[in-house]
Amino acid sequence: QVQLAESGGGLVQAGGSLRLSCAASGIIRLINTMGWYRQAPGKQRELVAAITSGGSTNYADSVKGRFTISRDNAKNTVNLQMNSLKPEDTAVYYCNAMLLTSSGRGWNDYWGQGTQVTVSS
Repeated sequence: QVQLAESGGGLVQAGGSLRLSCAASGIIRLINTMGWYRQAPGKQRELVAAITSGGSTNYADSVKGRFTISRDNAKNTVNLQMNSLKPEDTAVYYCNAMLLTSSGRGWNDYWGQGTQVTVSS
């Protein structure tokens, strides 16, 4: 079994900052890409930012220059520092990891339960 535990969501005013954290635990052998997705009401889930085990990053255009993703490979954690938040950043944020477990089932995607981020104007 694998669990992705998220923390750090909440309510913040426009222009403020939040930091999301996610810790992966369980029968993990290797983790490739870790990332954050978000889903606003009535919209599809979209990629916010992702980072490979080697440190290469990818950001949605809408968050470039405001959000920073980082990870600790030794601790199986990924963080998302969100600055200059806007009301349009309001969504449920999900942690994602592409990882290999000890179960012999190959590489699979795993998701956290989601954490609400609300930015007031």
